[in-house]
Formats: sequence, C-alpha cells, structure tokens
Amino acid sequence: MVDLVRRSVVAGSAPVTGAGLAEAVRSTGRLLGSEGTLTAVDGIRAELQGLGPLHRLAQDDSVTDILVNGPGDVWVDGAGGLRRVPLAFAGDDDVRALASRLVAAGGRRLDDANPCVDVRLRGFRIHAVLPPVSTAGTLLSIRIRRERVFTLTELCASGAVPADLAAILAQVVRRRLNFLISGATGTGKTTLLSTLLGLSSPAERLVLVEDAAELNPLHPHTVGLQSRHGNVEGAGAVDLAELVRQALRMRPDRLIVGECRGAEVRELLAAMNTGHDGAGGTVHANSAASVPARLTALGALAGMTPQALAVQASSALDVVIHLVRGAEGRRVERIALIGLSGGRLVVRPALTSSGSACTRGEAWTALTARLAGEGPR
Repeated sequence: MVDLVRRSVVAGSAPVTGAGLAEAVRSTGRLLGSEGTLTAVDGIRAELQGLGPLHRLAQDDSVTDILVNGPGDVWVDGAGGLRRVPLAFAGDDDVRALASRLVAAGGRRLDDANPCVDVRLRGFRIHAVLPPVSTAGTLLSIRIRRERVFTLTELCASGAVPADLAAILAQVVRRRLNFLISGATGTGKTTLLSTLLGLSSPAERLVLVEDAAELNPLHPHTVGLQSRHGNVEGAGAVDLAELVRQALRMRPDRLIVGECRGAEVRELLAAMNTGHDGAGGTVHANSAASVPARLTALGALAGMTPQALAVQASSALDVVIHLVRGAEGRRVERIALIGLSGGRLVVRPALTSSGSACTRGEAWTALTARLAGEGPR
C-alpha cells in the first residue's frame, strides 16, 4: 500500500497534502472505508514527511529520545527510563533512507562524504551516522522537543524537586541571582530551566540563546535565537558566541544560554559581570563540584587562562543547581554557591537532597544572606 501510494504521490507535481494523500489512497483501488483511509493517510504521511516507522513512538508524550542502533535495535528514553521497543525496520537500507530524508529536510546532506550530520527540524533534533564511521550500520538519534512545560508544583509532585529546594529555587529567580544548572545528559536540565524561567516577572524580557531551540518557558515575553550550521560550502554559520553578542543588543532583562558548550561562556560571563543579572544557563557536568573544571575547559576554548576564568566566574555566578538521574528518576540533588578559594574556582554545597531529606551544607548561611540581598558575590 505504501509503495503504491508513494509512486502515486511522487508521480504528481502538487504539494503533498492530506487531501492529496487521501486521493492517492483511493486511486490504488483498495476498499478501506473512511476510517481505514484516514489510518492509511496518517501512516503514509509519517512515511513520506514524518518519522516513518518511528512516528508512533514520538506520539508517546513520555518519550524524549528515540535511538536506532540498527534495523532491529530500537530504543526509547523518557519518563520510564531507557528501554528497548519491539519495532524493526526491514533492513539497514530503510534506516538509511529515513535518516537521509530527515537530514535533507533540515537542509543538509547525509552521504559517504558527510557521514555524520546533525540537523534541527520542527520539534526534533536529528543526528545520523553512516558506516563505516558507524560499525553497526546506520545510527539515528532523535531528540523530541515537547511543547508542555511543567510548573514547579508539578516537578515537586513528581519528586524531581524536593519541596525544601523548590522554595530556594523560586527565591533564586525572584532575587535575580545568576545561576547555572548542571548535570549529565538526560537529567532534565532544560526542563528545569524552562520551569524556572516561567517564574520570572511578566514585566521582564527574556532572550534565549540556544544551539537547538528547546526552551519554551511559560512567560509572555521571550525572544529566541538559534545557532546555524554552515552550508555545504561551510559558509553562513552563526555560533553561540556571536548570538550572545547579538542578544546583548536586544535589551534583555534576562540573558539565557540554553547550554554552555564552548567559547560562548566568555561572552556570558562578561555579560553577567556588566550588569546583566538574573542570567542563567545549563552546563554538562558529572557533579556540582566538577563545574569549575568544566567551566575552565570551556574558557580555554575561548582563549581564557584558568586564572582569568576563575576571577570572571566567581564574580559573575551565584548559584549552581545540580541534577542527577537514578533508579528513582531525575531530581535536583544540590544547590551550591560558586566562588574563589585560594585563587581557585570552587563550589560549596548549601543544600543537598538525599531523596527523602535535605541537608544544609557549609554555604547555607552565605546562600540565605545572598537571597536576602545581604551577601557579596
């Protein structure tokens, strides 16, 4: 059926529309009835324009990632954790065809000359790898952007944010402290950042700078900037560092970098040190204590010495919010202060959650003073 309709659609010159697909289905001569025709149209649209066989997986609101490791090796990640699903492609050629179509829809090319490609589509971030770079056939990774944004109350109810930490996080936003949300991949950094940004005053203008647009805070005044890859000739690229510089000319009340992963950390810290308070972002780190090392590595990409990075970061940043992911799910593990000690950048714990209880750390008094507007950075 799909092959018959595909040939019918490809043979026509009109754009692929629902009505056109329905007519193509009817032209095959199959008697499906109204409901059968609608079902066939949905499946064929997914095959021609969407995620093909992966479409039904993306319809599950709990799924955040779809991972294809081979024709018969498909996994999903999300609220239920990483799990294998009973779905299979006919062969690697089908996986490659789907990957090539998705990459082409993003304006790039996936072939032997470009075996590793990352593109952004509406609602999805696609990454594909071809053999022989991949040793197990075509690899396809799909990150799904969900439109729904959780409130802080909902995150508390789910166990992602302990109630004691939630009150502190709300004050961090209200007091316009500069913060970084740290954690490993898949710990919910972007989810928490969107939630916290939604607590900002409606009178504030939020300018969001991202590599791939994922933030969608419940806020009436947000402006988003997204980086752009170069074209086939390598021209036209716009990186995050340039976008941060552009954002500073857009009168932001809050400047947000979705993920600090390179030289843009220099621009963000410089902005925080020149009166742009209430700023924030996320950073990959294994623990709150390893954030200084991560920032130092990013600063090196921008040509900053460890000493210069330490001075800039200690005066710019207030709070580190660290997330972890375990058997019980994603949750905020620690709120900490960042500062200098012996000329080195360090993170000192203020409040740590062990799941059922919260423990105050050495920086608790300093954090409460800062939230009250009394403590220095």
